[in-house]
Amino acid sequence: MPPINRSMTAAEWALLLSLSVLWGGSFFFVGVAVRDLPTFTIVFARVALAAAILLVALRLVGTPMPTDARVWRAFFAMGLLNNVVPFCLIVWGQAQIASGVASILNATTPLFTVLVANVLTADEKLTPPRLAGVLIGLVGVAVMIGPEALQGLGIGVTAQLACLAAALSYAFAGVFGRRFRGLGVAPMATAAGQLSASSMILLPLWLAVDHPWTLAVPGPWTLAALAGLAALSTALAYILYFRILATAGATNLLLVTLLIPVTAILLGVFLLGESLLPQHLVGMALIACGLAAIDGRLIGWVRDRTSHV
Repeated sequence: MPPINRSMTAAEWALLLSLSVLWGGSFFFVGVAVRDLPTFTIVFARVALAAAILLVALRLVGTPMPTDARVWRAFFAMGLLNNVVPFCLIVWGQAQIASGVASILNATTPLFTVLVANVLTADEKLTPPRLAGVLIGLVGVAVMIGPEALQGLGIGVTAQLACLAAALSYAFAGVFGRRFRGLGVAPMATAAGQLSASSMILLPLWLAVDHPWTLAVPGPWTLAALAGLAALSTALAYILYFRILATAGATNLLLVTLLIPVTAILLGVFLLGESLLPQHLVGMALIACGLAAIDGRLIGWVRDRTSHV
């Protein structure tokens, strides 16, 4: 297989932007659901409904699920790293800290990923432009979200550490998930397998901790939020996730966490009539500079132009 430590194509950037919109919506959906439902109920509903959607979709398109035991062991490991651990930590943390702080902490995922990938892979090594780009992008996220969120840093330290641990778990999941490329599993089947495994892990925890039979029936807005969280921010999102991971690698894929705050703000501007503030523009400019540094093509173009002067 060819190395994947490279610049992304235009199609891969388009998929990454689409993924950022889908995952950006998850913070809104969780923010609605967490008012009425406990952590494990939200997380179990998210992965179980998404798994059911994808299994039905696979049946409709005639794609079989893998039956190899090695593939299913990988599904369970990926489900633990990419769903069970980070979803529970983020939902629990978001119930105690502001969503802006949670977004900033979530945006540390690419920083963890470049460090983890540098140690565990042969073709996604850390380079100075890549590290600089991630740091610039992280500063851009903080600027865009604003000083109010930064003032919340240090309040609810345990919840913030939970969000950072979730980001680290995502980083390990991104690197671990590269193996599905070699196993020859289609992105939709990989997403369905990961979410099915996550559902099986979470089922006993959900029953033991949340005692769902004692919970009140959630209202229509909560049910709608769970449906959006499962169908859009999980089922569809993970099809894109595994497609990008197979060709662009973990480091490029998890740049999506830098883009999520951008898409969330732009959606608010265009769909909800919210204001676009100067800090938003400055933050987006910094994120764009960071992504350009990580991508490398702009720096290479400038270097080539200056070398001929």
